[in-house]
Amino acid sequence: MNFNLIEIYQHMGFFARCIAYTLILFALASLIVFFERLIFFFRTKSADRKFASRAGKLLESQQHEQFVTEAATAKASSLAKLLGGGVKTYLVKKAAPQGKLGAVELTRRDMDRLYERVTADVRRGMSVLASVGSVAPFVGLLGTVVGIIESFAGIAKTGSGGLGAVSGGISEALVVTALGLLVAIPAVLMFNLLSTRADALLLSLDLARKEFMDHLEDVHGASASLSVRGEGAVALDVERAARKEGVDVRPA
Repeated sequence: MNFNLIEIYQHMGFFARCIAYTLILFALASLIVFFERLIFFFRTKSADRKFASRAGKLLESQQHEQFVTEAATAKASSLAKLLGGGVKTYLVKKAAPQGKLGAVELTRRDMDRLYERVTADVRRGMSVLASVGSVAPFVGLLGTVVGIIESFAGIAKTGSGGLGAVSGGISEALVVTALGLLVAIPAVLMFNLLSTRADALLLSLDLARKEFMDHLEDVHGASASLSVRGEGAVALDVERAARKEGVDVRPA
């Protein structure tokens, strides 16, 4: 029997064809996820650069309301989703403080949750590639085992033996294993490539999140210091005015 895929396919049994169709669906799913993620990383990288160039100036000038508006317009930027949500939480908690935790601490905790959601969004679909890369060889092996079983079952029915009697069925079964490997190997390579890109993106987001929290702590601390100095200056002016009037304002 010549190695002709069309001829081999025509001689395949029902179960072997089902295995082949399953592996083809695995391959299509892997390609769809791979190209969708590549487009996502390309768009996110470009959007992050544009947003960072504008957002840095807004943070330096402490235009937090404008920062939130700018982040809302950058739909494709993962950095905008992360930092925009953090600034929004900070403004809300600062305007209406509740409980014992300060605005900065609440913002830090909310950004941890935002980072987890962004991480899930960045790695969306990659589990499909991991599953295909690990399962496809076994699916192909299952088709091979079933094909060999059918070959030997045919020998048992006809009573004829020899290598020629089973070589055709075995070759058809081994094609399914080869198909499983052809699907699994690219899936593993695509998963590793996307994982590298995802790790690089998440590392940059994590660094940006830490720098942003340092900025909030610095701004919030400076505001608190100014507030304390303002209250002290007011108290000192009151005491000086009372002394001029001859009133003792010291506590009894």
